[in-house]
Amino acid sequence: MFSIIGWIFFGLLTGLIARALVPGDHSMGCMRTVMLGVAGSFVGGAIGYLLQGGSVVQSSGWIGSILGAIILLAISMRRSNAVD
Repeated sequence: MFSIIGWIFFGLLTGLIARALVPGDHSMGCMRTVMLGVAGSFVGGAIGYLLQGGSVVQSSGWIGSILGAIILLAISMRRSNAVD
């Protein structure tokens, strides 16, 4: 139970930091911010795997998670601008 709450809290903080660092209008709610942060953690772990090796699913820490969330947010913004 506490691990789920930990993932939600970690995802929320990571997503909020990524949204603060990327300029532009981010029209997403709290749940999408949490999902952005959690998905960013997985992207950061995958990038860490490509750079260092190890396990495919590994923790990436705060910096890797924020960088992964920034990458996902930039891709999302680019896709939404292409559709408009």
